[in-house]
Amino acid sequence: MTSTREVVVTGLGATTPLGGDVASTWEAALAGASGARTLENDWAEKYGLPVTFAATIKVDPAEVLSRPETKRMDPSAQYAIVAAREAWADAGSPEVDGDRLGAVVSSGIGGIQTILDGWDTLRERGARRMLPMTVPMLMPNSPSAYVSLEFGARAGTHALVSACASGAEAVGYAVEMIRSGRADVVVAGGTEAAIHPMPLGAFAASRTLSLRNDDPQAASRPYDVDRDGFVLGEGAAVLVLESAEHAAARGARVYAKVGGVGLSSDAYHITSPDPEGTGQVAAMRFAIEDAGVTAADIVHVNAHATSTKVGDLTETRSIRTLLGADADHVLLSATKSMTGHLLGGAGAIESLFAVKAVAERLAPPTINVDNPDPELQVPLVRNEPAKLPGGDVAAINNSFGFGGHNVALVIQNA
Repeated sequence: MTSTREVVVTGLGATTPLGGDVASTWEAALAGASGARTLENDWAEKYGLPVTFAATIKVDPAEVLSRPETKRMDPSAQYAIVAAREAWADAGSPEVDGDRLGAVVSSGIGGIQTILDGWDTLRERGARRMLPMTVPMLMPNSPSAYVSLEFGARAGTHALVSACASGAEAVGYAVEMIRSGRADVVVAGGTEAAIHPMPLGAFAASRTLSLRNDDPQAASRPYDVDRDGFVLGEGAAVLVLESAEHAAARGARVYAKVGGVGLSSDAYHITSPDPEGTGQVAAMRFAIEDAGVTAADIVHVNAHATSTKVGDLTETRSIRTLLGADADHVLLSATKSMTGHLLGGAGAIESLFAVKAVAERLAPPTINVDNPDPELQVPLVRNEPAKLPGGDVAAINNSFGFGGHNVALVIQNA
């Protein structure tokens, strides 16, 4: 990507396992809170699930959306609309020509709850009882489409599907839309609503979920020697991105700028990362070069870090390979230790965290690291937030997905 058009962040919105908006989510993250909780249902007994907990949404969208909205949207779209409305208001509800406004909201799985509930209805009650809105509810582009309808975005509406890198790739694509001149403002982010017996059972079968049923809040423990997998989470985060010129013309408050986008693929394995980290290094290098910064400028990394044995260490080795001795002054945060893994929404909420970290010069903590892995190669922010230095700084947000997808974003101070 080459352009002189600078892209800034002017609005933030979120609904997560930590809170129903950005303020409560960020406050909980800085406090080192966990969004994991025991599920109050009979799924384990009914379906033989080996896991009885997840990082469920903190605030039911039914509390803030109308009943007609919740009836016609899958939860993944509901979460996206809640976050998008907050982000838009936070940006000052900008007046923008719809032909210059875009929407890019991604999901890793899409309307999985609608799909599975629809199958149950078909099997048990017949085709005549299927909901007329089933197809638009299950579409993976449904969240992005509803965001487009909400704000009248006509410059392009997109939904990128790249597993757990989807939310970050949405932000990156939005940056390209603005740089290329296709749009002045883009509403971008990610969402996921996959806490359901089938996804839980499937992830458990792949041996990627933590099974710490006796202590859910301690289950997600990236970089701890006793980590045993991730905690499935749900929620959404949305950023309002603008060209710097457009933001300045309307006197908008600017949180930070998205200076660099790096994309790559491993072409190694459908679920496992390349242990050499070649693709991860490439994505980060591309993002740094795209931003026009150096390794010495990187002071913070929000890691993908899901709490798996192989993935966590592959990422820190990649960071060390890329940054070399400069990695010694990088503050590493693994916020999935608190939010759980939001899959397609993960890259979006972690991009938001990186923006907040740079804007407030405060890196959020990583919790539950009682015994740091001796192979950890980057300084880890543990239990309490850490201050970022003054002056011009840059942070990296990493997002990696099944299928070998790698996305790195460089966030810089405004």
